[in-house]
Amino acid sequence: MITVPPNHASAEADGIDASARCPLGLLTAFALLWLVVGGALALLSLLQLHSPGLLADCAWLTYGRLQAVQETVFIYGWAINAGLAAALWLLVRLGGDGLRGANYVILGGVFWNLALVLGLVGIAAGYTTSHPMLQIPRYVQPLMLVAYAAMAVPGVLAWTGRRTVQTYATQWYAVAALFLLPWFFSATQVMLTFLPMRGTLQMVVATWYAQNLISLWLAPVALASAYYLVPKITGRVLPGYDFAIYGFWALLAFGTWMGGRHLIGGPVPAWIATVGIVSSILVLFHHIILFVNLRGVFRPDGSTVLIFVAIGILAYLLSGMVDAIFATHVLAMVTQFTYFQQAQQQLTLGAFSMILFGVLYYMVPRLAGATWPSVALIRAHFLSVLIGFVLLVTSLGMAGWVQGRDLNNAAVTFATIASHTRPWLQLAVVAQALMLLGNLLLAVHCCWLLCARFAPAALSRTAAREVVVS
Repeated sequence: MITVPPNHASAEADGIDASARCPLGLLTAFALLWLVVGGALALLSLLQLHSPGLLADCAWLTYGRLQAVQETVFIYGWAINAGLAAALWLLVRLGGDGLRGANYVILGGVFWNLALVLGLVGIAAGYTTSHPMLQIPRYVQPLMLVAYAAMAVPGVLAWTGRRTVQTYATQWYAVAALFLLPWFFSATQVMLTFLPMRGTLQMVVATWYAQNLISLWLAPVALASAYYLVPKITGRVLPGYDFAIYGFWALLAFGTWMGGRHLIGGPVPAWIATVGIVSSILVLFHHIILFVNLRGVFRPDGSTVLIFVAIGILAYLLSGMVDAIFATHVLAMVTQFTYFQQAQQQLTLGAFSMILFGVLYYMVPRLAGATWPSVALIRAHFLSVLIGFVLLVTSLGMAGWVQGRDLNNAAVTFATIASHTRPWLQLAVVAQALMLLGNLLLAVHCCWLLCARFAPAALSRTAAREVVVS
């Protein structure tokens, strides 16, 4: 059996990273910028929940618009930029060749974020669509679709031009995410924006889109990263890896239909909610296989990257169980249309972010060709986001449970419900502030890494010029 010498393999990986340095570095920079901005906006929107008078005189910053802006910044700013950077890097790494079509990534990234800025201005001005996770005004949606297609082209080239016939779970999930988002994004644009469906069908399509964004984009990108990092860092073969293909297809087959569980008791046919409940239970098969494959991540052996991934995988598995349990009619009668649904959403989005943090800590030094300058900043970031994440999900979950219990009691007034949920919402503000602090530390650390990477080169060029002049 012919093996590649370690030094040759390392040089090949360095060449691949060098080819992707500029475009993926640009996407990462955009992602971190939007992560900090989104955290600040989320903090303001949580403050407005128990202080309605805050910024009430500014129409652009009222709660309804601010919450829509914050959600859009997180999904289309942080998640899409960071997820695309991770997916493209994983595909070129496993494809064994440099990033082809790097200019498409740069061009698409610039136009994607430009369209996002225009969309955020439109939302703040009152031109939102009011659909969950698709609040972007109609005039920027086609531009975003084209920009995404441009960024996805190098990923397709890395997949079709791979040097080996054998494929891995990382490639399955990453390629699925790249291909599926344009499909349900364009289909939803037609059904909700350009040729809108009527009546309650809009609600069905909107929940279908929101669920697809989670199950067919965020989850596959995060899982692609986990399937790459766990064996790469631990040096161990994944147990039960032969079953990974079944977990992959279970997510694609059942994950897309889970959105119906949000319509329990709504003005839609009962079978839609039933399909959502059944799909939420069936997708647990995917979670079981995922646990079997990646259970080694819960023995991280001191690796910071694996600690982030372990927390993300644990949160993802927990979110699957919560979705299945609270999709039942008995519990949905309490938690439906309350803060509890926000807690479920934050649990899923937090799982994605935790895994992507692990990817960034592994990918960025290799793209930059330098090591992280401070271990203390990494630990501070981890503790801040972990404590904030746990507190945020717990506080919103308790606020939702209290709110749902009181709403089912006709004797309880809305003022009383607000007073009962206020302490939990105040705790959520503290949690969001901690997460914002941690994300600021990550952004500062990345800037420090870049300064440390390029400062020696700048100093050496200055010294060379001084020698020439003298």
